[in-house]
Amino acid sequence: MQKLLSWTLNTIRQDESDFSWMEEYRYDWAPLVQSATTKIISGQTLLVITDKENHWFGDYVTSKINSISDNRPFLPIYLLRSVFPNLSTIRSTQDIELLEDMLDISYPNGYFIWYIGRGDHPYTKIVYRNDDNFMWMMDDEVQNSFPLRSSDRLRDIKLLQLYKLFNQTMDAALFGELDLDS
Repeated sequence: MQKLLSWTLNTIRQDESDFSWMEEYRYDWAPLVQSATTKIISGQTLLVITDKENHWFGDYVTSKINSISDNRPFLPIYLLRSVFPNLSTIRSTQDIELLEDMLDISYPNGYFIWYIGRGDHPYTKIVYRNDDNFMWMMDDEVQNSFPLRSSDRLRDIKLLQLYKLFNQTMDAALFGELDLDS
């Protein structure tokens, strides 16, 4: 079994696309993906939310993550707006608490949120309530998040590369190739 950080570096270097930019960010990446992977393997559900600009990416993730061709167990990863279509109407603290109550009842093994977007989006009021959420933040330096820039002309490619790395990490963890405890 490999340690996540060295496995991540090897995976980045073996990638056929130009993924060298990720080498310097692997120290930010590893603890976040380790936490998310451990939670999913332990039975928690991952609920994806994005800002409007990254809506396409949330759809992409949830349409690809449980591909039959992956030959692995299906993962409990869903779009939150699919589970709760009225998500955009959530405004007040009371609304958020009611949503959290519903999610607690719906996911008794626990859940956490994967947020992809800007830090000034209204959904961050939901996301920031738990430090254990999996956050890919655009244009904001937020503790326990992976930083991206919305002005980066390669942003969409980087999102797809990060998804691929996350998916490969899940494969390696599920098939016992990674030591997530160290």
